[in-house]
Formats: sequence, C-alpha cells, structure tokens
Amino acid sequence: MAHEQAQPSDGIKPLTRREFLNYVWLGSLGVFFAEIGGMGLLFAFPRFREGEFGGVFNLGPASNLPPVGSAPQANTKGKFWLVHLEEGVLALYVVCTHLGCLYRWQEAQNRFICPCHGSQFQKDGTYIQGPAPRSLDRFVVRMLDAAGNVLAETDRVKKGPVPVPSPDAIVTVDTGDLLRGDPH
Repeated sequence: MAHEQAQPSDGIKPLTRREFLNYVWLGSLGVFFAEIGGMGLLFAFPRFREGEFGGVFNLGPASNLPPVGSAPQANTKGKFWLVHLEEGVLALYVVCTHLGCLYRWQEAQNRFICPCHGSQFQKDGTYIQGPAPRSLDRFVVRMLDAAGNVLAETDRVKKGPVPVPSPDAIVTVDTGDLLRGDPH
C-alpha cells in the first residue's frame, strides 16, 4: 500500500486549479450581468428634472398666462405650444403628427401650419386638412393649489382644455405625459 495517496483528515478535497478558475470565471460573469442589469434599470426608469423636457414645467400662477384668445406661446425648452382658450389651457406638442416636422402658428390664418407637407390644425390642435393622420398630440396640464394639490387636470379621454379654477392656481405642464391626438 505504498502507492496510496494521503487524504486530508477532515474529508475536504483540496481545490484544483481548474475548479478555482471556473469559480473566478462564473463570479466575473455574475458581476458583469449585475452591472448590465443595473444599467438597464437606469435606462428603463429615467429621472427627468423639473424644467427639463420629459419632466414637469412649472409655469407659475394662472394670472401669468397669456390673455384668453391671444396667439399661442411657444415654449422651446418644453417643446410645446401653450394655448389659452375660453374653455381653458392646452399644451400642444410641437411635432406634427404626419412625419414629425415642427409646425408653426400662422397669425394671419389663425391656425397651425406644418411647413413640410401643409397639414393644418385649429388653435386647439384639431385637424383641419392635410396628410396628418390625427389631431395634434397634447401634454397633460395640471392646475395646483399652493399646497400642490391638483385642482384640475387634462381629461385623458376628452383631452380638452383645462379650466382655470382661480388666478392663484399654479399651472404645470407634464412633458412626460403625452396624449395622442384623435384620428380623423
């Protein structure tokens, strides 16, 4: 029995070099996939700051809104047109629903006209004519009290203007909450 190999007395086999390298390889793969998963979560749940496109724009008290019936105001940072009608306030996304061109307000014709293919929309974003498949898209507008409680909000079904409850109401536009225009 001179050829027998000695076994450790506690019954545990020593780790071979191959086993050690397999464990290191599997551990590094685990770290790699954990990092990829973490990055995926960051991209899946983006965090937008207030005043940044994709976030909420605080427009201040309703008393600062343009007068009822005035020309729509462009908010280039928020990428929306602010429209104040007798019925209330709208925020229209600046991108045409046809092929994504940036439409403009034409004061002489009292309508929005897309310079690319000629789609035309009423002041409230309703389709008039042209190749656009639907009315203009809108962002959700909220009227808040001083404590931040919602007094009025864009109806997700009707998508109409939000009535102004008082001149002290704080007007916000949520550019991360887009409501698609109705097809014609």
